[in-house]
Amino acid sequence: MKVIIGSVMAAALLLGEAAWIASAAPAERKPLASEQIGFRLAMQCWTCNNMTTFEAIDRCVSLGIRYVELFPGQKMKPGADVKVGPGMPADAMAELKKKLADSGVKVVCFGVGGCGRGDFEFAKQMGIETLVCEPGPGDVAKIDKLCEEFGIGLALHNHPKPSTYWDPETVLKATQGCGPRVGACADTGHWIRSGIVPLEAVRKLKGRVVSLHLKDRDAMGSGNEVPWGTGAGDLKAVLVELKQQGFKGVFSIEYEKWDGEQTENIRKCVAFFEKTCAELAGK
Repeated sequence: MKVIIGSVMAAALLLGEAAWIASAAPAERKPLASEQIGFRLAMQCWTCNNMTTFEAIDRCVSLGIRYVELFPGQKMKPGADVKVGPGMPADAMAELKKKLADSGVKVVCFGVGGCGRGDFEFAKQMGIETLVCEPGPGDVAKIDKLCEEFGIGLALHNHPKPSTYWDPETVLKATQGCGPRVGACADTGHWIRSGIVPLEAVRKLKGRVVSLHLKDRDAMGSGNEVPWGTGAGDLKAVLVELKQQGFKGVFSIEYEKWDGEQTENIRKCVAFFEKTCAELAGK
């Protein structure tokens, strides 16, 4: 099965969700309401875990998403065995940087992965702002020193109950006494799965939200992934609260329902986010 190389639209989606947009052009730099209020919308490449990183970057371009969160171990590009993460060959890292630059997409976060010195060195080389990790609570103070040394943030990710950071209180305890670069990667979908109301959680974590994996689900405690603003997460209220808190950071789309409607549902998430941010920018 062939992919016809040509204009952006000529990259036919012959493989459905797994197809590669072969020659995606850089995203147009129109003013975004989200950026005006200090919010940035990214896509977590786990959303495209059946693709390569290059293909995920192309999908960002096709959806008008300007930022990306890489995940460790994803195959870098079609036809190659190199995987993204610490230990990448220097030439592969340079090629990945060029792909990002040519596409007009900026990498901002990396995870969920490690947070040792090698991870920080990789992040520094790639220009990554934040490492998303799940270290032991007793190790967070040590990692805080690496955050200060490298100027890179640490976001503690919450997988669902009974994982280490499922409860925001655990994050608050682990980060007590740490600098401002250390805090939560607030995964609202996993909070919903754990029975935690996202709005209550971000209020509790005021000043300690570093980044988000923004998700919505159609029922508390279980449910299915749904487009932002249509489920039980009350995500508009979450965005309002974070703006009131003065949060300036990254909201990553991590859409974990892999079906024929995924792309359109991500498009709905983008539209919801920008519409809500436009309302907030006008206040």
